Amino acid sequence: MGINKPSIYAAFGDKAQLFQSALRRYVERNMEYVTEALQQPTARTCAEAFLTGNARAVTVPGQPAGCLSVQAVSAPAESGEYAVLAQNRATVQQLFADRFRRAITDGDLPADEDPDDLAAFLITLSSGFAIRAADGTPRRSLLASVNRAMSAFPAPPDNRPTNSKESTHA
Repeated sequence: MGINKPSIYAAFGDKAQLFQSALRRYVERNMEYVTEALQQPTARTCAEAFLTGNARAVTVPGQPAGCLSVQAVSAPAESGEYAVLAQNRATVQQLFADRFRRAITDGDLPADEDPDDLAAFLITLSSGFAIRAADGTPRRSLLASVNRAMSAFPAPPDNRPTNSKESTHA
């Protein structure tokens, strides 16, 4: 680009501030599916929307496959970049854990379900999707994995629909 480091840092601050700005912009432009998923009416549709949105986001035609938070994980664990990425993943995981706690309170998930474990399951899968996408795994394969993962997701109590597709076919 023909821009030297002092010019970039003068505009954006130090390296850590530049990285944090880049991550914020990435999240704003590429992770709206997280907010959309959290707004779903059931825990199951929330999880399915998150995983489907993630599979699509990490396989956008014309863009590098994978995601920034996984691609940049190669940064040393003690680096500021790694800490920012780890905090971003922890924040998203906490949002889903809180959503699943609400689902337990609402009777949408079994009372003995562990919301923290469910949220960790989703974040682990989404990280894996990003790695697999970067390896060249096509979107259709990741979406098939979403279907497989949903079979492991806890079923709602008998009086609740299992997902939006099934509830429209009942």
